[in-house]
Amino acid sequence: MPSVSELAEVESVHQVAELLARAAAEGRRVSIEREGGEVVVSTARLDQVLEHEAGDLTAIVEAGVRIRDLNERLAAAGQRLALDPPGNPTIGACLAADLSGPLRHRFGAARDLVIGVTVVLADGTIASSGGKVVKNVAGYDLAKLFCGSAGRLGLIVRVALRLHPVPEASRTLVAPVDDPADAQTRARAILRAPLAPSSVDVHWPGRLAIRFEGAARAVEAQLAAARALVGGDEDDGAGWGEAEERQAAARGRLLFAPGDLAGALAGLDEAVVRVAAGVAYVPEPVPDPRDPVEVALAERVRAAFDPQGVLV
Repeated sequence: MPSVSELAEVESVHQVAELLARAAAEGRRVSIEREGGEVVVSTARLDQVLEHEAGDLTAIVEAGVRIRDLNERLAAAGQRLALDPPGNPTIGACLAADLSGPLRHRFGAARDLVIGVTVVLADGTIASSGGKVVKNVAGYDLAKLFCGSAGRLGLIVRVALRLHPVPEASRTLVAPVDDPADAQTRARAILRAPLAPSSVDVHWPGRLAIRFEGAARAVEAQLAAARALVGGDEDDGAGWGEAEERQAAARGRLLFAPGDLAGALAGLDEAVVRVAAGVAYVPEPVPDPRDPVEVALAERVRAAFDPQGVLV
């Protein structure tokens, strides 16, 4: 009979440290928020907003806080975490998988919004880097290193985040695209214009979606300028919900040179594409986009952080 995993619901950084130190001493394997280890760690109880400095546009939260819950709390101060991956993931999951959504165009992915982090390494060591202000550069940048680490370097416990104001207005222009070359031409016109869209996606096939946010008059002016460049009509934003569902259901992620949108689309039947980021979410699995040198380097880093292979 296969062994049954032990579920550990941790509530503090010190409890995490004790758990991992004990697992390392006993030679037990640990997985974070997923099956695979003899011990499966849940961060559901690490769900506190520890600090919110509205004047500095920063917050410190525990890893189990979910994005929508955080933004509901921040809304009272007219602020938000400008991160919109599909679903309602935890902050820890956003960092571990470097998640993002359409707002990545303007605000970046999780790694761009994190300014500090506290983690527990596989042997129980507690480590912190960064700080509570955007320009803090103290220590090694563990936050960037842990982005995309998939829980193999350590367990993220607390995260310091950069926030942004909630926009007064948000409007979306949708322009039809006939083929890959047309999509590239229209997208390039938007990217080269003196505009500041929050999102520029191709929802393939058929549409280029551009979202503008900010003061109502500025958004109106930008929407009109974009329409003059690429045509199309304003919609109610419902297309973003459909794109979120498609991204959530995607089984693969293709990377491409942002200047070669047409080439990327030419081989795809359907995709949700972050134009400037050079990322296409597709319904079928794809090979690991990293080259062998990147894979080997990632494994060396993992081995340095977890030489016993505690985290799986």
